[in-house]
Order: sequence, then structure tokens, then C-alpha cells
Amino acid sequence: MDDLKGTPESDFSIECFQNYTAPEVFIQGLAGIVDQQDVETMIRAQKQMLQRFEKTNEMLTNFNALSASRLKTVAPEFKKHIHLLVEMKKDLDYIFKKLRAIKMKLSAQYPEAFSEAARSSFAEECEEDTSENSNKNKDNRRSLHIKNEALEGGNADQNRRASK
Repeated sequence: MDDLKGTPESDFSIECFQNYTAPEVFIQGLAGIVDQQDVETMIRAQKQMLQRFEKTNEMLTNFNALSASRLKTVAPEFKKHIHLLVEMKKDLDYIFKKLRAIKMKLSAQYPEAFSEAARSSFAEECEEDTSENSNKNKDNRRSLHIKNEALEGGNADQNRRASK
């Protein structure tokens, strides 16, 4: 028995732990190893995190309630718009179907004139695209020219005022 006095097993006499279960003995052994100040620091940090999570959870709950109430007010409008879009799509599909039928009849009755009309309409679209781009460039140049004149005119007015 004298051999065991310097070992860790000698610090825990078996007799004093006979009333405890093995997990309880293990926890008591760990409690002696861990610094109590570190445990208190961890508990404090956990409490702060819990408070933050509770505040965040409350904010998210309020946000969800607000979103749900706004969705209730907007949902009927969305349904109306969806219904309108569906009706418009049906109308457009019907119109395009009729146009295809008319084009097929025209191409069957007048094949040369139809192909010529298709070529000329394509050429007009190309011309419109190029003229729109050049008009935009001209408009940009005009607006810059007008701005420059306004600035120069403002400078001339200031020069006249300064000379008086």
C-alpha cells in the first residue's frame, strides 16, 4: 500500500466513492482538473450568445409577421396581375396563330410577291436599326454641343459682368 501513495489512484480512495456511480466519479475527477474561472468565463460567454440569439430570434419573428401581413395585402393584386398576363398571353397566341394562317395563305396564293415582301421588310428593319443608332449618336452630339454653348455663353456673361 505504501507503493501507491505517490500515484493518482492513491488520491481517490475507493471507499469514499462507493456511494456514487461511475459517471459521477468521472465528473468529479474532471471538475478537479478544470479551472473554475475558465468555466465561469465560458458560462458568461454562453449567456451573452443566448441573449443575442434570443434578440435575433425576436427580430426575425417580427420580420416574418410583418412580411406575412404585407403579403396578405398584396396577394390579391398579384393574382389580378397574373390573371391579366395569362389572358394577354392567350390573346397574343391567338393573334399569332391567325397571322401564321394568313401568311401561309398568302405565300400559297402569291409566292413571288410574298417572298419579295419578306425581303423588303427585312431590309427596312435593318435600315431602321442603323438609323436609330446614328440618330442616337447625332442626339448625343447635339446635346454635347448645346451644353458647350451654354457653358461658353455663361462664361461670356460672367466676363461682361466683370468688365462693368
